[in-house]
Amino acid sequence: MKISSKLVAAVAAAGLLAPLAALGADNPSKPTNSPKLAKPLKEAHDDLNAKKYPEAITKLKEADGIAGKTAYDQHLINDMLAFAYIRTNNYADAAKAMEAEIEDGFTPANEQQQKVRALSALHYQLKNYDKAIEFGQCALKGGFGEEETKKIVGQAYYLKGDWKNTLKFEEGLVDAAIKSGANPNSESLQLVLSACVKLEDAACQTKALEKLVTYYPKPEYWSNLLFGLMKETASSDANTLQTFRLMNEVDVLKSPDDFIEMAQLAMDAGSPGEAQRALQRGFDKNVFTDQRTKDKAQRLLEKAKQKSAADLPTLDKTAREADASPTGPKNAGMGLAYLGYGQYDKAADELTKAVTKGGLRNAPETQLLLGIADLKAGHKDDAVKAFRAVKGDPALERLASLWVLHARQA
Repeated sequence: MKISSKLVAAVAAAGLLAPLAALGADNPSKPTNSPKLAKPLKEAHDDLNAKKYPEAITKLKEADGIAGKTAYDQHLINDMLAFAYIRTNNYADAAKAMEAEIEDGFTPANEQQQKVRALSALHYQLKNYDKAIEFGQCALKGGFGEEETKKIVGQAYYLKGDWKNTLKFEEGLVDAAIKSGANPNSESLQLVLSACVKLEDAACQTKALEKLVTYYPKPEYWSNLLFGLMKETASSDANTLQTFRLMNEVDVLKSPDDFIEMAQLAMDAGSPGEAQRALQRGFDKNVFTDQRTKDKAQRLLEKAKQKSAADLPTLDKTAREADASPTGPKNAGMGLAYLGYGQYDKAADELTKAVTKGGLRNAPETQLLLGIADLKAGHKDDAVKAFRAVKGDPALERLASLWVLHARQA
């Protein structure tokens, strides 16, 4: 991150305020330069106005060597030197001059605040990260920091390798934004994630990714979050399939092997319609590039189509039989079948019956499927309610919370 042109211009403007007032000497109540420095300071000031910065620096250095100059003379010299050094990109000398200037007692409060912010930026540019943080925090704690000041401080903590303070500082910004009802800055969220990665804190990384997905639902954030979750659900085919469902929904399912695995898991779960739809989407997206994988996917697709063709005509009859059952497993099976074929209202109806009757083999999974069916049917409020009712399986509870995020963004 470089110093912005806006900030440089502000510093430069502040650098001219003092000499203009003093050299004019039109206000007796204000301090003025000593007579012996009037000529060199005036000449240096004229050079600054003419954008002859090297010439101005030469004259100011000569003035700095004049014996008997007053403290206010020194203030004016530092003020103009800081201006000239910034204009010539000599940030190290600019910072020295400006630091001396803000401590001499002649800089008005409003200019002092501006220069403190500028010093944070100058030291950041010079990779003096401790100084950048010191001046930036001074501005922020004093209530005169700006958005750019916050960026500088957070980046400085990160670049100096202080991951814990990076995390603490940026999480503070994120929490404050959320509390105020605003979206947290994406750069703050990314710094939080990067700090979590550097700290090798998996729980922290997941939390950071969830916030990124909440406020900036980009595919890469969803992808990182869900592929991380996939590791947690790998021991359960049912939960892996549920993870695939959300990945497919938010369009981060990319690998041909993942499309094939999702379809096979759907077939095994008794949802050939879902398997067919997943594979067809893979073909439509041209993910099956090598012939061997394409042939494998095609064989599985034909199998799913055959099973679907045999299954579809019997659905309504089987649904009536499920309705006659005193417990919910058969209705849950029908709900899954209708969901796979894209008949979402029927799916939601069957899954609601299943949840109401109870006696389910996997109640959290059925509850999650109900939320998916409601959402796909366009019943967002019912979907969110169903997702929030998923209890008893930590992996499915996490998936349900992510479905809630997606539902709010849909």
